[in-house]
Amino acid sequence: MMSCRDLTELVTDYMEGRMSFMQRLSFQIHVGMCKPCREYLRQMKLTVDSVGGLAAEQKLPPMPPEVQDELLSRFRHWKTT
Repeated sequence: MMSCRDLTELVTDYMEGRMSFMQRLSFQIHVGMCKPCREYLRQMKLTVDSVGGLAAEQKLPPMPPEVQDELLSRFRHWKTT
């Protein structure tokens, strides 16, 4: 069974659709059973939607692909101690 810590480390992969069927199923089962993780996932989705909306409202230039790739890479490999 997936732990809360596992879920927080995999939330980006989940939101970007980069999980196997079994990982996604385990993630969804955990979210269904764990109210704090449901709230965490809701907050992450809200944050992504809000930040994306700010860029559109301010007509900011798109992030260069190499910067986006570097940021995503760092988040994927970041581990809490």
